[in-house]
Amino acid sequence: MLKELIEFMARALVDHPERVKVSEIAGEQTSVIELRVAKEDLGKVIGKQGRTARAMRTILSAASTKLRKRAVLEIIE
Repeated sequence: MLKELIEFMARALVDHPERVKVSEIAGEQTSVIELRVAKEDLGKVIGKQGRTARAMRTILSAASTKLRKRAVLEIIE
């Protein structure tokens, strides 16, 4: 569910939605969500001063709290 949430948000932001790749490394209590986008879309996902990335992390945190898990978003270049 968390993976799909990040993928949905990222595809809505970028110019090349077909190049969005999201993978999830799940542990018992913590999940690491890795987001990869095209190099030219990296700025759109991060946003000015990291605001967009921070907003995505906030939404992910709220959704993971509801599932009683912890999730971390890593944006990979």
